Amino acid sequence: MYIVGIDVGGTFTDLTAVDVETGRVVVTKVPSRPRNEAAAVLAGLGALTIASADVRRLVHGTTVGTNAVLERRGARVALLTTSGFRDLIEIGRTKRNIPALFIPTFTRPKPVVERKDRFEVTERLGPDGAVLVPLDPASIERALDAALAAPAEAVAVCLLHAYLNPAHEHAVADAVKGRAPGLPVSCSADVVAEYREFERFSTTVLNAYLQPLMEGYLTSLEERLLATGYVHGVLTVASSGGMMTTDTARRLPIKTIFSGPAGGVSQACFVGAAAGIPDFITYDMGGTSTDVCLVRDLQPLMTADAMVGAFPVKVSQIDMHTVGAGGGSIAWLDVDGSLAVGPRSAGASPGPAAYGLGGTEPAVTDANVVLGRIGTRRRLGGSIAIDAERARTAVAALAARMERPLGVEALAEGIVTIAVARMTSAIREISIQRGHDPRDFTLIAFGGAGPMHALAMAEEIGIPRVLVPRHPGNFSALGLLAADIKHDDVRTRVGPLRERLPALRDAFAEMEAAARLQLDREGFAPEQQKLLRSLDLRYRGQAFELNLAIGDAAVVWRGAAEGEPSAYQQIEADFHRHHREIYGHSNPRATVELVNARLTAYGLVPKPAAERHAASGATREAALVERRPVWFEGRAHDCPVWDRDRLPEALELPGPAIVEEFGATTVVPPGWRGRLDGHGNLRFERESRA
Repeated sequence: MYIVGIDVGGTFTDLTAVDVETGRVVVTKVPSRPRNEAAAVLAGLGALTIASADVRRLVHGTTVGTNAVLERRGARVALLTTSGFRDLIEIGRTKRNIPALFIPTFTRPKPVVERKDRFEVTERLGPDGAVLVPLDPASIERALDAALAAPAEAVAVCLLHAYLNPAHEHAVADAVKGRAPGLPVSCSADVVAEYREFERFSTTVLNAYLQPLMEGYLTSLEERLLATGYVHGVLTVASSGGMMTTDTARRLPIKTIFSGPAGGVSQACFVGAAAGIPDFITYDMGGTSTDVCLVRDLQPLMTADAMVGAFPVKVSQIDMHTVGAGGGSIAWLDVDGSLAVGPRSAGASPGPAAYGLGGTEPAVTDANVVLGRIGTRRRLGGSIAIDAERARTAVAALAARMERPLGVEALAEGIVTIAVARMTSAIREISIQRGHDPRDFTLIAFGGAGPMHALAMAEEIGIPRVLVPRHPGNFSALGLLAADIKHDDVRTRVGPLRERLPALRDAFAEMEAAARLQLDREGFAPEQQKLLRSLDLRYRGQAFELNLAIGDAAVVWRGAAEGEPSAYQQIEADFHRHHREIYGHSNPRATVELVNARLTAYGLVPKPAAERHAASGATREAALVERRPVWFEGRAHDCPVWDRDRLPEALELPGPAIVEEFGATTVVPPGWRGRLDGHGNLRFERESRA
């Protein structure tokens, strides 16, 4: 029996299957099909040549939600909100975000709900959740009459301060279900149970915007899988890195918005633990974009604040930084004639010129083909033949349009250099700008194009070590198989920490009871359940928080009940230390304020034990498949090309060199040296310089 992980990307859909009995790993890739993701999933399963009846669990990361928001093709949503707050989602926080701050012609993007589809109901709660104005049933009926006449395809219920008292929202939702039983309804108290109205309303509206689309996608996928003989449910990876059941994904599709890249970070933590590397930066470069994430002590940094396009999304997620630079990123000339790369991408169709599928503009992949870093000997992803002549023609055409024409190889090297610089800036943002020295980390590179640029990027920013794991081209899909079922919950309890401990105890008790009930329903025994608690804290007067993990809550609550100062003193001391680590200063005399209590509940699933790397019979002679000229630093080098699957363990790989495998190519520039470790990872270090 197999468990299968599927990562639906912008260019390729990656699939990884692990035999649960032997640990054997099977990988494949198929071109993605924009707006028809289910078809790509089915095509990929067919390419694995594994019978659907032999699949025990299927986990997938999807870009359905992300693409729908960015392309504005979600459902027509009716917003039901407190009287006087109809325009809140359009007013926002009356500020521009960078880079719009510096664009004089900037126009604020319109909300996904037009003003004519926003309706008010008469009610009002106070900031403590107390009822100031009772809910008027007649106003609900009037709003529903207008919403259903629109006609609405989904409803978002967003009432002021509902995170403290959801009774009014649930009453409105019940009225909607009574009038239109099949209409999806999203209540803000259920989607984001914390304060800050604009972010809560925006996230809830986007959740409703995606519900019909996700329902259609998952239903279609399940029906087509059932027709092939697969009878188990489809699990979806959430933005937080955990798995969600189909029911949860249908109800809360907004939690899948950053689903795809999360699997790679989860697998990198698994690899880092096995390799003895607790601190690292993940670098996932695909065909369309690049995602980077900083991991400390095998724990990725998390956040609850992000943007999708112009819209804030307040759900728990792995803190990743994304830039529009991938293998398919197009090189072009700006208005002043300077060379630029991305964010526009050739994507899966037509793809880079080298794919021979109709693309004519030069992409980063084409530049690497011209430089000899991508060879023509093997098919890309096992299916796409590389046409070196088309790649050269595309780059040459751009070179001819430049005011000072460059040689084709010189321009190709410039394209790669600019792409590397853009990706390096992403790593700088998550490391140096947050108080972390990149020299203390290892770069773990994966994705179809990650290993190709990893060492150049490490050289640029000063990272001394690079690890390229096994199956880097399918790494995120493999990571989906290591994810546990995960539920995140939150309660807002703003006030001085020392005064809010009793309220904190009650909030955690409420969340823990709900989490265990949910995990019980999903079939997890008590020993398969794990709960983690954390607090969002700040100094009084600050408008932002830091998340701080806390240990055994029972100790804190017992101390609070007995009036022990130590109940809060340890938490405050940890917060001062954490604040100093992040911002370089702390204020032990200031009042520490509690904002949110957070609970993460895990349902622990069996993890696949991948087969041990076997290098028996591998020899240097068998691994060396050819030599070819490869360009570095303005000139061609006679470069060995190694087949990774045939590399013997501990073989030294001095640069310049190329290492090829299914789904990825690793480029080793001059000045670097690598070897294969006992786990099958390629590990590189910069050579010492006199």
